[in-house]
Amino acid sequence: MILKIAWRNIWRNRRRTLITAASIFFAVLFAVTIEAMNRGIFDKMINDSVSFYTGYVQVTHKGYWDERFLDNSFELSPDLVTTIKATSGVNDLAPRLESFALASYKKITKSALVVGIAPQKEAALTGLDKRVVTGTYLTKEDEAVLVGEGLAEKLKLGVGDTIVLISQGYRGVNAAGKYPIKGIVSFGAPDMSATMVYMPLKVAQWFYGAPNLVTTAVLDINDKNAAELALSSLMSTLDTASAYDVLSWQKMMPELMEMKDLKESSNVITVFILYFIVSFGILGVILMMTKERQREFGVLISIGMKRSKLALITWIETIFLGLLGAFVGIAVAYGLMYYLSINPIVVTGDMAETYAKFGIEAKLPASTDVDIFYTQGIIVLCITTVLALYPCLQIWKMKPIDAMRA
Repeated sequence: MILKIAWRNIWRNRRRTLITAASIFFAVLFAVTIEAMNRGIFDKMINDSVSFYTGYVQVTHKGYWDERFLDNSFELSPDLVTTIKATSGVNDLAPRLESFALASYKKITKSALVVGIAPQKEAALTGLDKRVVTGTYLTKEDEAVLVGEGLAEKLKLGVGDTIVLISQGYRGVNAAGKYPIKGIVSFGAPDMSATMVYMPLKVAQWFYGAPNLVTTAVLDINDKNAAELALSSLMSTLDTASAYDVLSWQKMMPELMEMKDLKESSNVITVFILYFIVSFGILGVILMMTKERQREFGVLISIGMKRSKLALITWIETIFLGLLGAFVGIAVAYGLMYYLSINPIVVTGDMAETYAKFGIEAKLPASTDVDIFYTQGIIVLCITTVLALYPCLQIWKMKPIDAMRA
């Protein structure tokens, strides 16, 4: 009966109800929008960053990440490949053999990171084939290399020229060779552009004297949620005690995690300020509603209605208004965020150029993670619930005669 009375009461004055619900609606909408945009932008930043080179998860020899020497390479056996590919969330893997070398052309010598790759798998994982700006992409039969645009400029070479590579191979053997340049690749990150040399995996294994060995196996995984599942599964199925390390993107890119923590800290401050402003907005509406109904409350108490029951009905009325505003706010916010996730905001101008330098697509998408919507809705509803105690306190200390004169 009390619920029925409370529900009817909120519709006795539709204007007041709509104003109160609207204040809660906008509170939920703004809170969800801020959180969804921030998470969507950061998730895209993570996806673009890991897709640029590292991948979400890598399998390496035990200790390789701490001491990145060729002696810490391992054989990617068929059984190991089968085990990794059978892991939930893993689409494929891209093997690499990585080490540093001196790259020379004529009288100029520079340091370079030489990476042996499976060309087609690397293209599927990182889109390396789309970064070729001059020449053509590699095939697994080639005995040629791709060179970063920055390194090519330093060495003053182009497609068709021959680069000389000198290094130390597996277990200290001499590594030397000369290879024609098949293509020039462009990277947004200047450091990569100035150091990278790619060659087919078989050629790299011959160059370094490391037949059938790789330094890393980069897993092709769709997103960070699938990466978490794959990581935990591989930690239990592979011999991580003595043979392999399974590395997450968080460990491989600690600077990105620091940026994430900094961003989340600033978001907390922003959302707190928003909630503070929203709380005063909702409180103002509740004060207005209480003042308008002061005479009504005085009459009801005078004719014998218990203060506890009247306070409870008033509190439930405010909760109904909170639920109404929160549900509508969540529904509208989800529709808007879903649209922005499919049609992200495109960044232009200087900001777009800054994004491109770091290999990040200049778009600002929104996240549609379910927890964003119900969490923000619950928080605003809790704020409304606490503020709804104000009219209850007013009813408890109200003097009916003074209220009816007001």
